[in-house]
Amino acid sequence: MNQTFDIWQLLAGLGVFLFGMILLEESVKALSGRAFRRMIRLYTDGKLKAIGSGSLVTAILQSSSAVSLMVLAFVGAGVMSMENAIGVMMGSNIGTTFTAWIVASLGFKLKIEAFALPLIGIGGIGLILFSSSKKFFHLSRLLIGFGFLFLGLNYMKESVEVFAQSFDLKDIPNYGPWLYVLVGTLLTALMQSSSASIAIVLTALHSQIITFNIGVAMIIGANMGTTVTVLLGTIGGTQAKKRVGMSHLVFNLVTGIVALLGIPIFVAFIEFFINIESNSVMGLALFHTLFNVMGVIVFFPFVGLLARFLVKIYPDHKAVLAVYIHNTPTEVVEAAATALRNEITHLLLECQLYGIRILKIEENIVFDGPTPFEKDIRKKFSTDSLYENIKILHGEIFSFYSRLQSETLEEGEAHELERIIYASRNIINSTKNIKGIKQNLEEFDGSENLYLNSQYILFRKRLVELHHDMDRIKQLKNQEEQYAKLLETFVRVENQDKRFMQETMAAAADKKVHKMDISSLLLVNRLFTQSCRLQVFSLKDLLLTQEQINNFDRALDMKTILEDEKTKNKDES
Repeated sequence: MNQTFDIWQLLAGLGVFLFGMILLEESVKALSGRAFRRMIRLYTDGKLKAIGSGSLVTAILQSSSAVSLMVLAFVGAGVMSMENAIGVMMGSNIGTTFTAWIVASLGFKLKIEAFALPLIGIGGIGLILFSSSKKFFHLSRLLIGFGFLFLGLNYMKESVEVFAQSFDLKDIPNYGPWLYVLVGTLLTALMQSSSASIAIVLTALHSQIITFNIGVAMIIGANMGTTVTVLLGTIGGTQAKKRVGMSHLVFNLVTGIVALLGIPIFVAFIEFFINIESNSVMGLALFHTLFNVMGVIVFFPFVGLLARFLVKIYPDHKAVLAVYIHNTPTEVVEAAATALRNEITHLLLECQLYGIRILKIEENIVFDGPTPFEKDIRKKFSTDSLYENIKILHGEIFSFYSRLQSETLEEGEAHELERIIYASRNIINSTKNIKGIKQNLEEFDGSENLYLNSQYILFRKRLVELHHDMDRIKQLKNQEEQYAKLLETFVRVENQDKRFMQETMAAAADKKVHKMDISSLLLVNRLFTQSCRLQVFSLKDLLLTQEQINNFDRALDMKTILEDEKTKNKDES
């Protein structure tokens, strides 16, 4: 080896290149991350759309790991199917080839200092001058990222060119392509970046340290090495994460094996378009794209089969408590908010189940099937066990919400999360109220007093009517209709409360109920009515817009004022 070869210049170049990639990824995500998340969530309702979205987002973000995070989040939140997740992961492999095209087309054909240093200079000045503006701050980081990307590549190229001056290709033993596939895999696994390993391979090829065929094998290995990053992320993860990670592994391994076996065919095809002898780096970039596209074409008909196979290997374990949030990382705020809303809706279902069991109501009157707590178990929970699980679930919801608060939230997102977490507090307080009157209700049911028996039956009827009303409201598609029906439901709860008070006063006057029982009746009705109100309020916060919620609250305030005026006039008369 030539003693003038500077290993530290090579490592410094690699470090600067990786740092540039990180700056690029973070700045693009900050500038348009929400749009990319929306694209991944909304434009993946078919396998072709999923592949296209995965390719585009990865090409722009220059990070397949960022796309993988989004995929894991949306699969865990239940807003993306396994088939579409596989499609996005396949598309991300095509998107990663964009890095090779950037390096091959610009990195070795232009004088890098001519544009890398101005980008870094302008970006650095922008960081200082526009630090108060988020948009210009991240735009400046984007420029610095591009500058560092090419500056690092230049350092690597210069250090390798020094080595290449005294290097003879004949010195490389012919170990066969499998060894170089392994080298490419290990290189990517160690650096946790296929972009960096591909840049090194292109640099070595440009400097004629390796042959085109060796570069081809190492590119295949780099593609396989990306699976290591995804698999590391699945260690100790949920079944959904393991399925996504395994799909990435299977796709990349099969694609790599087919590409390796078909190297002569690919090389012959590339030679029709590019002179490999004079422009080997462009030929290698084309090969990288070709074999990934080939992999997508080969796998496309079998995506559904692969998804079903992975579900069998990694079946969903019964989620005793949380159904949505335990699969969802908080880093992807949009997916986390959806999961949180779904989990609070689940909490409301369990609260309703607890209430009908306390009042010994047949469950099929309210529910078509078992709630998620008992979906896959044979024995029903006791009311005490159900209550404890509801409390634990509420704790998990609040813990998830607390972790979500540590993420970077927009003002609208923060208000929305605050509103839906308030719904969960209303639900748990509603459940506590029902628990607080459990013993009194049992006494009413077993009492020899016919009036207490009749009021117990009336409480059951009131609760069933409430749950039917709430179920119908949830099924409505129009928010204005939901708003109107929620107001009607709340008014009905209030009217039932007034009717109860009137009937109890009349029963007391007729001595149909003992004085001690009157106190119990009034207490039970107060807590029961408040429980019903809280459930309506929780649904209001889960379903309505902020403007509708404000209108709802004003309508209740106006109703209270009118009733107070009516009572005052009645007293004065």
